[in-house]
Amino acid sequence: MARTGYTLPVFAVAAAKAALVHLQNNTDQPQLIVLDLLPGSAEIPIHQVATLEANSALAITLSDPGDNLDLTRNTPVWAWVKISHRQDQPLVLEAGMGLGKTVIGEAAIYNYARRLFEANLLPLIPVDQTATVQIILPAGRQLAQRTSNEAFGILEGLALLGTSGISQPMSAADHLEEFRTGLHEKVKNHPNLVFCIGSNGQQVAQRLSIPEEVIVSTGNWLGALLVEAGLYNAQSVLLLGYQGKLIKLAGGIFNTSSHLADAKLEIIAAAVVEVGGDIHSAQAVLQAQTADAAHKTLIELGLADIVFRKLAEKMSQKAENYVKKYADAVLKVGVILFDRKGQIICQDAQAMEQINLLSASHPEKL
Repeated sequence: MARTGYTLPVFAVAAAKAALVHLQNNTDQPQLIVLDLLPGSAEIPIHQVATLEANSALAITLSDPGDNLDLTRNTPVWAWVKISHRQDQPLVLEAGMGLGKTVIGEAAIYNYARRLFEANLLPLIPVDQTATVQIILPAGRQLAQRTSNEAFGILEGLALLGTSGISQPMSAADHLEEFRTGLHEKVKNHPNLVFCIGSNGQQVAQRLSIPEEVIVSTGNWLGALLVEAGLYNAQSVLLLGYQGKLIKLAGGIFNTSSHLADAKLEIIAAAVVEVGGDIHSAQAVLQAQTADAAHKTLIELGLADIVFRKLAEKMSQKAENYVKKYADAVLKVGVILFDRKGQIICQDAQAMEQINLLSASHPEKL
C-alpha cells in the first residue's frame, strides 16, 4: 500500500517550531514536533537543533513526501529563528538560500504555508517579542533547475506552496483514469483539443488565451491519451509543453516520465545530424546538462531554429502514426514547444492551423 507523506511547508514549519521551542526552553534537541496541519495534525522528526547565539537557533528536518515521485525527497530543510523585541509584527518570514523569491523580491511562501507558520508559531511567541524565521534549503537552487519555477515567477529556488500538508500518493492507474475522465468530458463538445503537459503547459495556454474548455491535462501519459482522443473521434490535438519533455516523442517515447526514459539530449543531437550539423555540434548538445542548455548551445551555433522545427515535425508525424497504429483513427497533431521560462521556441505548421481552428470556433477567447 502506498505510504503518505507531507508537503515541503510542513517540514519548514516543523524546523522553525523546533528552533523556537529550543530557544525558549533551552532544552535538549526535541525528537518530534507536533504540528497543526489545518486540519489534522502530524508528528515530524527533527534531525538536529543547535543554539547559535543567545537569541537564535537553527533546526533541521528532512523532507519526506511518502511514496510520491517527488524531487524533494530527503532534502534538508533548515530554519534559522531569531527572537527580538517586538517589532511591527510578531512573526517575520524570510527566504534564505535555496528558498525562491518572487519577481518583486518576496519570499516564495504562499497562503497555506503562511497559515501553517502562523497557526503553529504565533501561540509560542510572547506579546513583547518578534520571531524572525529564515527558511534555508541547501539544495533548493539545484533542485529548482529541474522544475518550471521560473515560468511562474519563482526565482533562485523552491517555493513553499500547496493547499494541504498531506502528500497523498496516487497510483499510476489512478492518475491515468483521472486524465481519461477529463478528456472524455471535453471531447464530447470540442473535437479540437489542446493537450497541456504539466502545470507549466497550463500557464502558457492561459497566456495564449486558449479556452479552458478545450484544454486537457495529460501528465506524462501522452501516448495513452492521444490514442484515447482518436478512439473518441477527436479531429485534432495541439500538444503544448516544455521542450525537454515533449521532444521525447520525436524519439518514439510516448510516456514522458524521466523515471521511465530520458533520452532528450540524444534526440536533439540526432536532429542536429539530421539537418546537416557537424559532429562537434552534436557533441556539444550531448555535453549539455539540460535540454535548455542544449537549446542555448544551438542558438549560439545558429542551429536552434532548424533543429527544433525538425523535432516538431517529427513529433507531429510520430504522434499521428501512433494514433493510427493503436486506434486506427486519423488525428491531426500539432506541436508548440517552450522553454523553462515559458517562452515559445518552436511551433510547427499544423499548430498554426489548429490555433486558427480554435480561433474560429471560440472567437471571443482568441
